[in-house]
Amino acid sequence: MIVSSLRWKHWIPALLSAALLSACGGGDSGGNTSLGTSTPAGQLVQEPGAPALSNNIATDGFNWFNYRRSQIGLSPLVRNGLIDSAALGHSNYLNLNNTVAHEQVLGKPGFTGVTLGDRLAKAGYVVTSLQGEVIAGASNTSGFYLAEELVTAIYHRFVIFEPLFKEGGAGAAVSGAGYAYFTTDLASNRNYGPGLAAGQIVAYPFSGQQKVAVSFSSDNEAPDPVPNQDVVGYPISVHANYGTSVSVTAFSVRQRGAGTDLTVRLLTSGSDAHTPVSAASIIPLAPLTENTTYDVHFIGKVNGADITYNWSFSTR
Repeated sequence: MIVSSLRWKHWIPALLSAALLSACGGGDSGGNTSLGTSTPAGQLVQEPGAPALSNNIATDGFNWFNYRRSQIGLSPLVRNGLIDSAALGHSNYLNLNNTVAHEQVLGKPGFTGVTLGDRLAKAGYVVTSLQGEVIAGASNTSGFYLAEELVTAIYHRFVIFEPLFKEGGAGAAVSGAGYAYFTTDLASNRNYGPGLAAGQIVAYPFSGQQKVAVSFSSDNEAPDPVPNQDVVGYPISVHANYGTSVSVTAFSVRQRGAGTDLTVRLLTSGSDAHTPVSAASIIPLAPLTENTTYDVHFIGKVNGADITYNWSFSTR
């Protein structure tokens, strides 16, 4: 299962804008129930153009993130060995201490640095622009599965689909009981990644996507994106470059052929403290219907420029 949290920290050093984007997953060893959105790894690898399975958790998870990024028009992350080292060290720390957290505690087994920035610096990678982290812990050792679950969880997705990330690394550790800890760190060193053109957004699920999951367990993400309700529909989101303002005039989803839009919860930076200014999401308040096409309509502004985007996707 994936239990998650997202923390955004912003600071402005001289001549640079920097941000820490982070989200984490927690485990099912504490008696929590699993997400209802899980897709077996065997189904994932059957998708057209999917990466080849290596049976290495870190490699498969990292490749799956790049696969999903490429599907929505984002540049792939360049894998960096120094970032790999930082991510692996953190996964080992989580495994040794049977915990899931972004900050380490000095003196505990496997300590490599309190913060992500500390761990990247110790590995020899100095961040001068953006850095982020997502973590999953689950009784499943498929990197494809773990990465897909993180993409599903909306606060994780905001991090994974940040267009300006340039490089990344991943590391995984597995306990004696078969419990996997998967850490992916994302960064931009000296320069941002290519990002999106001015005024452009990308969406997920992407236009024409098939076999989209129908539901998501909101209670298994912390903070809970839909308070007082557990099983909801699959989150739909739009993303722009970090620091770009995305405002929403209208954001809706409708089952094809229906006369009314679905009831949704809208997440924007103005209504939700855990949503970045550069993204927005709607979460249907009821599970979607299987084998059905849905039409999405977005009207808003990107850095003040008007934008209208219509697309559709189909469930499995």
